[in-house]
Amino acid sequence: MKKLILSLSLLLAGLAVQAQEVRELDEINEDNSWLKLGINLGAPVGDVGNYSSFALGLDVAAQFMRTDNFGLGIATGYTKYFEKSDAPAFDGLNDGFGAIPLGLMFRYYPQPSGIFVGTDVGYTFLTDVNSADGGAYIRPQVGYHNYNWNIFGYYNQVFRADPAIDVQSIGVAVTYNIRFK
Repeated sequence: MKKLILSLSLLLAGLAVQAQEVRELDEINEDNSWLKLGINLGAPVGDVGNYSSFALGLDVAAQFMRTDNFGLGIATGYTKYFEKSDAPAFDGLNDGFGAIPLGLMFRYYPQPSGIFVGTDVGYTFLTDVNSADGGAYIRPQVGYHNYNWNIFGYYNQVFRADPAIDVQSIGVAVTYNIRFK
């Protein structure tokens, strides 16, 4: 898994280094920056899959297109992991638990409309868990985009020092781009 994450990171960095016009932050406008709002639906896997049947969340991100093909920004949101009806007792959880990520987002768009790849990296805070210290997270994505919408599949993993809750999920998400004025 670490080799996959390293390979994806190197791929994104290599693609971003292409000779392109680089925009500065003071050049933010409605053509190169937007707020992304959306929803995600995930299937918990790993240890948390024994406890949670599905995850439903809200995604919020602010993105700046540093070049015509490379975007970066800040990502956050909230995902609720719903408890299975026959779930065993799991770290004092009662009606599921929540995850609040706070991270950097990186996206590569080969064309103005079509396939894209990206990842979010940062820290996830866990809620409604006795040992809610959270952990570092990564969320690689592959999807389709156009001027207004992004539809993508993702894998999400929270790396915790205490592996009592191995928080992993795979899912799909859709986000809508709200242009900055």
